[in-house]
Amino acid sequence: MPGLSLDAQIDLGIGSKTDPKPGAGLAPVCGRAIAQAPGSANTRTEPDQAAFCQAIARHAVRSLYAELTLYPKPGLVSLVDNGSHDDMTAATFMRSLFALRHYFARITRAGMADAPFATLKRLGIDAETRMLLATGGINTHRGAVFCLGLLCAAIGNCRARGIVLTPGTIRATLLMRWASALAAHLDPGALDSHGVQARRRHGVGGARQEAALGLPSVFELGLPVLRNTLAAGRGMRRARVDALFALMAHISDTNLYHRGGKEGALTVRRHAQAFVACGGTANDDWEAQALACHHAFVAARLSPGGAADLLAAACLLHAVCPAQDAGLMHEPGSLREVRVMQETLPVGRACLEQEAVPMRDVCLMQDAAPMRNACLAHETAGKGV
Repeated sequence: MPGLSLDAQIDLGIGSKTDPKPGAGLAPVCGRAIAQAPGSANTRTEPDQAAFCQAIARHAVRSLYAELTLYPKPGLVSLVDNGSHDDMTAATFMRSLFALRHYFARITRAGMADAPFATLKRLGIDAETRMLLATGGINTHRGAVFCLGLLCAAIGNCRARGIVLTPGTIRATLLMRWASALAAHLDPGALDSHGVQARRRHGVGGARQEAALGLPSVFELGLPVLRNTLAAGRGMRRARVDALFALMAHISDTNLYHRGGKEGALTVRRHAQAFVACGGTANDDWEAQALACHHAFVAARLSPGGAADLLAAACLLHAVCPAQDAGLMHEPGSLREVRVMQETLPVGRACLEQEAVPMRDVCLMQDAAPMRNACLAHETAGKGV
């Protein structure tokens, strides 16, 4: 990799040519400890906690690297080409990855300490500063700093409370601990950012709304699609492509609205929806279709960076949470965890409604109701209650 020795790549967790299995890198640090009962966290030593944070940070960096190296990846920077960008290359992203490696460990530790959102925000701002210094002022991973950082904090919080890591427990923790603060959050320094301008001009949601709702695009779309493709035996590369196209087909990406306006965003959505409708990577001609989409996006200078960040977040969850059954679209959570979800999701919705924020992203949450009901029915039937 450009600018990094092989030893440095391995230290970052990106030197291996094979994809780590879900949960790999956590044992023995957390392999048995994760399954301990709540309350056991107090018995863990400082070295154990530090090692756990480093393991999660390596998974976060690996996930961002996985997104970078994926190809075909319409309009986005990869090792093959620079996509729709003339201001950044794969080497730029590698410098950014290296600059962010300590941030993910620190925000995991902050989550373990049950830090308030103000602390997480400060860590994120510091990470952005390091990123911009490393890239010469180019924004490569601002969205990833936000969404992967929140996931790392929630993972750390689960660890500290002795809760088994599943997508459901991580999401419930994120909502229960920081949903209200996320809904009220707006970085004063970002008032004139491209994302804020796009939200105002086009009436679409953004990363803040997505986070306040518990990252529905990641938990209800990206991760399930990725795991379903893996369960079908099509491998990790195709799973990531399917997840990326599913995300592009559904989310309101403010980066696209900034670069191409409403028509540009609709162009991306239509192409992605057509790819999904044809069967995604289950179609024998999938790679030619994805490449054609890539060339069309490059010609129009469209880059779905928001979907790329959410893909990396889905990859992180898949790595940290071994699937109990790779064939399940949604992993059933505990009855308590599903009830927590039902109680906390309205918090984010209510805060957003009070601010008169466009509710396009909020409406995504309505699609979660059948999934939550299915989880409840599954567990109720299993327990005979």
